[in-house]
Amino acid sequence: MGPVKLICPRRHVDSRGWFSETHNERSLAALGIHTRFVQDNLSHSQSRGVLRGLHFQTPPHAQAKLVRCQKGRAWDVAVDVRQGSPTFGEWVGVELSAENGWQLFIPIGFAHGFIALEAHTELAYKVSDHYAPGCEGGIIWNDTTLAVTWPLDGGSPLISEKDARLAPLADFVSAFAYDGQPLSPLPAEPLIP
Repeated sequence: MGPVKLICPRRHVDSRGWFSETHNERSLAALGIHTRFVQDNLSHSQSRGVLRGLHFQTPPHAQAKLVRCQKGRAWDVAVDVRQGSPTFGEWVGVELSAENGWQLFIPIGFAHGFIALEAHTELAYKVSDHYAPGCEGGIIWNDTTLAVTWPLDGGSPLISEKDARLAPLADFVSAFAYDGQPLSPLPAEPLIP
């Protein structure tokens, strides 16, 4: 399996509701994820159709991410931007929702973006390095060479001015090294730690 991983933490259900460990270092290590997370982020999208991305931080403050949807639904995307990767410019996407509880692990060397599929969608994500404004970067969401399939239903996304100015992949000189693991399609069912 490629470096991007789809995970479904166990839910312990009873008549009151459910309980789930959303982060457990030992469980992630059992899945081959040996990443130390240092910061938690929370993103709230007021409206359906809010699109954020495609973002990354470059070395020396590159970030791996563990993303989950804690309210609403979102289409979450990871794009391979590692120099020398045979899957450079390829992407995977999955619907994350509060209902399914799935998480997407996105390692260093991948751009990340998502679109809210419902109003008031919230994504929570852990990152492996602190925010470093001088290292932030991204690829324009609608780059035709990437051809990401965004579920827009014929409409236009709501994007920030900053994201609207991001460059296409053809103008990007990657500082991310290829680690020998090409991007693989996501499985139909997530890994259960």
